[in-house]
Amino acid sequence: ASVTTGTYAPISMVGKEVYKFATSRVPEVVGEALENAGVTADEVDWLLLHQANIRIMETVAKKLKIPMSKVINNLDEYGNTSAGSIPLALDAAVRAGKVKKGDVIAMAGFGAGLSWGSAVVRWG
Repeated sequence: ASVTTGTYAPISMVGKEVYKFATSRVPEVVGEALENAGVTADEVDWLLLHQANIRIMETVAKKLKIPMSKVINNLDEYGNTSAGSIPLALDAAVRAGKVKKGDVIAMAGFGAGLSWGSAVVRWG
């Protein structure tokens, strides 16, 4: 079957607004998740964000006072893989031996409609 008619508009993105949203809201939501988990930013072994772009990741990490050496990043290999970016980056980090049993991972995703979410997990 094929769709030949409809009233859908093309998908678009206003990059500046996404950047402003992500760099303000994501640090907030990660901070809330850390607080709810009883974990400080110093105790985070890995920060895993939606792999949208490196500037967002750098700014969020800086605001959280988490060094880039603790940020899981696979943008150079895969680019922005949309909803798959967090699980793909986590899988690669585990397979590479970076993420180990007991590591604390702070994660945050954001996307369509400027929705967001965060979780803190202890791996393994």
